[in-house]
Amino acid sequence: MKSIIEFIIIVLFTISCTAQNDPQPTPVPVDAKPIALRAGLEKRASQDNEFAIDLLKKTITTTGETNVFVSPLSVSIALGMVWNGANGTTKTEMETALKMSGLSAADINDYYKIMQSTLPSVDPTTKLSIANSVWYKTGFIVKPDFLKVNSDYYNAYIKELDFTKAWAVDTINNWCAKKTNSLIPTIIEKIPSNAVMYLMNAVYFKGIWRKQFEKKNTSVLKFTNETGNQADVNMMYQKGTFGYTGTETAQYLDLPYGNKAFSMTVILPVTNKTTADVLNTLTTESWNTTLSHFSEREVMVYLPRFKVTNKFKLNDELQNMGMKLAFSDFADFTKMTSIPVQISEVIHKTYVTVDEEGTEAAAVTSIGMITTSMPEITVFKVDKPFLFVIREKSTGVILFIGKVGNVEKY
Repeated sequence: MKSIIEFIIIVLFTISCTAQNDPQPTPVPVDAKPIALRAGLEKRASQDNEFAIDLLKKTITTTGETNVFVSPLSVSIALGMVWNGANGTTKTEMETALKMSGLSAADINDYYKIMQSTLPSVDPTTKLSIANSVWYKTGFIVKPDFLKVNSDYYNAYIKELDFTKAWAVDTINNWCAKKTNSLIPTIIEKIPSNAVMYLMNAVYFKGIWRKQFEKKNTSVLKFTNETGNQADVNMMYQKGTFGYTGTETAQYLDLPYGNKAFSMTVILPVTNKTTADVLNTLTTESWNTTLSHFSEREVMVYLPRFKVTNKFKLNDELQNMGMKLAFSDFADFTKMTSIPVQISEVIHKTYVTVDEEGTEAAAVTSIGMITTSMPEITVFKVDKPFLFVIREKSTGVILFIGKVGNVEKY
């Protein structure tokens, strides 16, 4: 009898230990609730997508880089901050480049405010942070209304900084590193003597695949690059149910993160088509049509692990998109400051890694403002004793010369 009881105790203990040691299944996140936008802001979201597609096309064309990774949201927000300081034709051209039309300033700023407040919280399993800052040179007079709109709508950190100090560059770069989880540790290398302001946006994203790739299924396979040469890559693999559709030029696969609020849509050109062919037909209208045709189906997915880092100076791209005056001596930023200034450079740095677990990405956009190179108007105020000469110019002969030490009302 005693041995039977001991056996039962051992069995129960074993079962208990096994249950405790068994890995618990990861709970599937509840699907995300959509972000509700009123009509005007829905229009702005569509315009922002149009800007995104145009920015990618222009960057690929201008830089000639094989790998191009940009954050249109980061560039758009940073330019939105600057746009609030623009006036006249300069402002109109910025609106052309940013695809802003038919919306009030309040609508546009509301859109940016809502995006920055709702996107980071729409998926608790995905980390997304958006941060803005304005750094201006000690003594440079910035209009209070400009600073207020960037504080109220963009939640910008605003700091007056002595640009002449050696530590000023480190101060700005440390902010950049902190806001991107150190993925982008620097954004500026030095501060020019005529620099008066930097407006910055930083975006950090880390998403875990809703259905992760198992590392045991990753194998070394060939990847054919743009030149036709092949290289070995770590190719991830999984079979599952995903959103999928196809067109005459490409296959489209949607890989969701977390609670499906965010996803990566992979666009793969079909046989005899290239990424250039896809881009030539890519518009906001065609994109929206493609998204509407997604349907769930079982797919065998092969996706390479990859990492891309970029640094772009977007001056040419933005000017080609219609924003010319902002970079010229004739820029009008009188809503920002009474001192003539122009954009010196728009620097955009990005980082992305994709692996079995998910995606980590970051971007920083820095917009530098400098005083214009237009000659200052010289003030010549004759309010004290002076000399004067009357001469014949071709020969230089002086006809009269004099000094006036006192002037009476005449």
